[in-house]
Parts: sequence; structure tokens; C-alpha cells
Amino acid sequence: MSPRPPNPLPGRRAVLRGSLAASAALALPAVGGLTAPAFALSGRPKAAWGVQAGDVTAHSGLVWVRADRPARMIVETSAADSFRRVTRWRGPLVGPGTDFTGTTRLRGLPSGEQIHYRVLLADPDDPRRTGEPVTGTFRTASTRRRDGVRFLWSGDIAGQGWGINPDRGGYRVYEDMRALDPDFFLCSGDNIYADGPILPSVTLPDGRVWRNVTTEEKSKVAETLAEFRGAFRYNLLDEHTRRFNAQVPTITQWDDHEVHNNWYPGQILDDDRYTEKSTDVLAARSLRAFSEYFPVSTLPPGDVRPEGAASGASSRAGGRVYRVLRQGPLLDVFVLDMRTYRNANSPGRQADDTTGILGAEQLSWLKRELSRSRATWKVIASDMPLGLVVSDGAVDFEAVAQGDPGAPLGRELQIAELLRHIKHQKITGTLWLTADVHYTSAQHYEPSGAAFQDFAPFWEFVSGPLAAGGFQAAKLDGTFGPRQVFLKAPTRANTSPAETPPYFGEVEIDGHSGELTVRLRQEGGDVLFARTLQPGRVGQ
Repeated sequence: MSPRPPNPLPGRRAVLRGSLAASAALALPAVGGLTAPAFALSGRPKAAWGVQAGDVTAHSGLVWVRADRPARMIVETSAADSFRRVTRWRGPLVGPGTDFTGTTRLRGLPSGEQIHYRVLLADPDDPRRTGEPVTGTFRTASTRRRDGVRFLWSGDIAGQGWGINPDRGGYRVYEDMRALDPDFFLCSGDNIYADGPILPSVTLPDGRVWRNVTTEEKSKVAETLAEFRGAFRYNLLDEHTRRFNAQVPTITQWDDHEVHNNWYPGQILDDDRYTEKSTDVLAARSLRAFSEYFPVSTLPPGDVRPEGAASGASSRAGGRVYRVLRQGPLLDVFVLDMRTYRNANSPGRQADDTTGILGAEQLSWLKRELSRSRATWKVIASDMPLGLVVSDGAVDFEAVAQGDPGAPLGRELQIAELLRHIKHQKITGTLWLTADVHYTSAQHYEPSGAAFQDFAPFWEFVSGPLAAGGFQAAKLDGTFGPRQVFLKAPTRANTSPAETPPYFGEVEIDGHSGELTVRLRQEGGDVLFARTLQPGRVGQ
């Protein structure tokens, strides 16, 4: 199958042009001056950080904004970019408690339709005084099988000191992804590098100088809530990211660098850069900022209904990240959290490990929801790979595999239990997508070549980073029999995006045949590898 060309509905580009014009008219805060908005600003409320939509399903979605002062968030939706007829949604009051961010949940949307929306910020003391609207658009998931599904995934943004480089035009890869006009984007974690400062410049091995846009919060590791908020704000300084957000809804998960490299619950950091050593404290602050800066459904922003209907609100300070997003009859996306519930990193040779990398409750949830799924394809969005050996220091391991090719041990025991469940329950169409290791590859897991053989064959695809250092390929662990059929990785550690191109993946499900095609791409849009999988077939 060939890539589907961008094919927006009539009028969609017009609303996007309007969105970009509105965004351009609103100047972002000066670099280095990302302090909290003042309370006594003149004029009307502004939304200079753009808009985002997230966790969109067939009949619902979330819309996000950040104001420059206290304001009431209002969302208007329409079937047309003219906004001649609108449904108005009364959102939350945004203020310092959420760093002036707000998210509004939209319910009762038509399936398989283009939704045009605009966000207005109203003066709390005079609701008639609203700022310039900021517009965006998204497609709801279709309940019609024939419509098909197409989405992108990647992760790892602003890592290892490689930030927004004005000489390269910023994060150009977001323009490549936007041009493909996907139904949604799955970000597989490491949305920020809270443990990685962004310096003004870095000298490359060949003598060239990489320049970064930087800010006060990104000049050090993130410890305080304000610093975590600043780290999440950083990527929104990039105009390509803001354009992408206005056009493509996201499904966002998190991994380690939202807090600290390779962190686990209960860990006390041995890192001289930190005055706060408890990862539990740091993770709580990061999760709060994460919930403020992404429209994520399981971190509830409140059950907001159209104006005139009952509305409610709830805390945005925390909640679980794992969830399932139903995308019509062809696709369910199972978003995992391999960070929050894991046990401590170790040599991984335990003969009995009920906590593992998912925790007992999340594993039970995943088995139950996979069994309930009636979708043709079940994408398991994993923030870490299964059979790639990711180390943590000299003797400990960070992911699932620990390099022992024999029977499952340590965290592998949970994965073996899950894979056994998938086989015995005759759950078809599972596909694993991940990022994390900072290169792109494709692995086919085959029982015939595995130490543990009680599972059905499946594929795992890796793509990333979007804007971080590139790293050498990890070794394969033979416990689940991975066979690597494609690999593209640098030969040395931490190559810059100027040396190793950003990577992202594309998944397209044909609405007539049900075939699923994965394409591994790089910046510029070039396809590096493609594989088409047949629905319901075992061992492909």
C-alpha cells in the first residue's frame, strides 16, 4: 500500500490558516521570561501558547488552552469553518492554581466528522470582554469501518541538551507529520527532559555549533512545580509544534524523563544537581504539571457539557495515566504506564515478581480490557520496548529484558503472563508501539526462537526520537524470541538531530480489507521501512 496523501475535508485548510494568523498575531513571551502571568494586564485575555486537542474518540474529546491571566475558558464547536452555527461549551476558570491552563471536555460529538473549534478567554469580571479566538480542528473517530484509521507515533523531545534550534527552523519534523494529516498522534513518552538542561549552545564533534532557544526554567534540572511547568511549556515555544497541535489531536503517555532518567517509585537520587532527592516528590510535581499541559482524559479536567447543561469540576493535580482509547471498529489504543507502578531497577533475575513493570492492578486491567476489545486491531502503546536490553548502570536494568535469553525472570514474568493470556484468550490483532531507545527498528517476536514459547507471534515497532540525541542499538534478549527485521541507529552515543534525523512512525488501517500497514519514517517524510499485516492472522 502507498501512503495516503493529505486529504482534508473542504474548508479545513481555511480554518487552519485562520488559526495560524491568529497565533501569529499573539506574540509569545520573550525567551527567558516565562514567568507566571500577571494579574493586572491591560487589554483582553490572550492565548499565545496555541490550542491542543487530545484523547479524541468517536463522540468526545478534550480541548486545552493557556491564558496570560485569570480567565474563563469558553469553547465553541462547529461543523463548518465559518462557525456560522456553533455549540458553546463553558469551560473552567483558569488561574494560578493550574498555571493558567485549562481543559474542556466535549461530549456528544458526531462520529467520523471534522470538528472545528475556537477557544475564547473571557474576563472573569466582565464575560463580554473576550480575547481574540484561537482556532483548531480535529476529526472524531469513525464508527464506520470503511473510513479506515491513520495515525502517527514517536516520542523523546528536547533531550540530551538538543532543544529548539532557530538555525534549523525549530522542530521541523512536526511540519512533516502535520503534512500527512493523521487522525491523531500518539506520543510514547519523554515529552520533556526534566533532568536535562538546555544550554544556549553546544559544539558538535565536527566543530559546528548547535544553538538552542533556552529559558530560565530549562537552564537547570526541574525540581519545583514551577520548573516542571516551565519544562512542559518549553516545547510550545516552537511554532511548528503549535501548528501541529492545532490540527492533530494527541494521545499522550509519559516515561522516565518527565521526572528523572530511569526513575522508579521510592528511589532516592544520587545526583548532585538535585536538592530534592525523592523521586516520589518529584514525580508528584511532574504529574501535576503533565496534567496541566496535556489534554489527558484520565487526569480529569472536569465533566464540562454544552452551555445551559449541568457542569462539574474535579482536581487536576493527579490521576492515572494508563487508559484505553476506542477508535471505532478497527482500532483500540491501550496506553500503558511502565513507570509509576514498577519495582526498583535491579539485575532482574527474580524467580517470582508480581509487581514487575506494570504493577498487579494495571496488568489485571490490561488483560481485562484486551479481552473485552472487539476492535480488529489492538495497539499496545508501550513507553518501553519488550525485548531490547536497556541497562541502568553496570548491573541493573531499566526496561523488561535483562540480557538473560533463558526462561522469564524478573519483569519478564509479567510480560509472559500477559502474552500467555493473549494467546489462550484468542485475542488477535495485537501490535506493540514504542519509542524510548532513540532509534528506529522493527522486531518480530516468534515462539519458535524463544525460550518462553506459550504466546502467539506479534510485532513491535520502535520510532524516535523527535528532538533528542540518537543512540546505538540495544542488544536483543532471546526470552521472547525477537527477530530484528529492520534497524536504523547511529554508531555512537548522543548524536544531535543535525547528525541523526528525527524518526516517527505511521500506522494505516484500510477500511475495506482491514489490513494494517506500518511505515517507519524520518524527518523529511522518507519511508525507511514498511510492513503490511493481515487482520486476524497468527504468525505473520
